Amino acid sequence: MPVITIEGPQLSIEQKRELVQAVTESASNVMKMPKHSIIVMIKEIDRENVGVGGLLLSDKK
Repeated sequence: MPVITIEGPQLSIEQKRELVQAVTESASNVMKMPKHSIIVMIKEIDRENVGVGGLLLSDKK
């Protein structure tokens, strides 16, 4: 079973549903595997836990 992990900002439940559906559909088509065999995991990361260029994203405007 393929596992697809997506890391990014917090999403609404509606966005998560849409994202999981779209990623599953695409992966199923590309890999020629049934949708029920594809696992999609969403890892939400707070802006205060990510630094870019020496600054936290939460500190950037």
